[in-house]
Amino acid sequence: MARLIKDILKRNEEKKPKILTSKNYIFAVGRRKSAVARVRIHNEDLIDPIIWGKEQVEKGSILVNQQPIGMYFNSPFAKAVYEEPLRITNTLGKYMITVKVEGGGKKGQLDALLHGIARALNKINVEEFRPVLKKKGFLTRDSRIRERRKVGTGGKARRKKQSPKR
Repeated sequence: MARLIKDILKRNEEKKPKILTSKNYIFAVGRRKSAVARVRIHNEDLIDPIIWGKEQVEKGSILVNQQPIGMYFNSPFAKAVYEEPLRITNTLGKYMITVKVEGGGKKGQLDALLHGIARALNKINVEEFRPVLKKKGFLTRDSRIRERRKVGTGGKARRKKQSPKR
């Protein structure tokens, strides 16, 4: 009986598309301000599409938080920013990329995504991609963060309290 169940489960697994459980990807983390982007670039030799959440990842597509990147970052400026590391390394449309972005605002998340994609591409081919990515400054983490509010100030970090007239 147990053998029969195993055979049925094995046949069902063969029919379904792959779900993100295998290690057929390069992983990198990009950061900016308080935003963190976890980037997975899947191997180009994968022929079968991969299911991530409700979306299907195909060759050349990028998913951010389980939705197409055009829906998450919908401005033309954002498209130029996140495609730049792929464009300068001539890998645009070659890989399936999935990204999980958390924290910060949209601009910080976009910069974290750029940093994560560049670091993942660097892991794929260090000799060829690193000099190009380093020259553009994509591998350097921008460490500037918001200055915290100080005690005794009027609500902002460096604002002085208004003194009374008398």
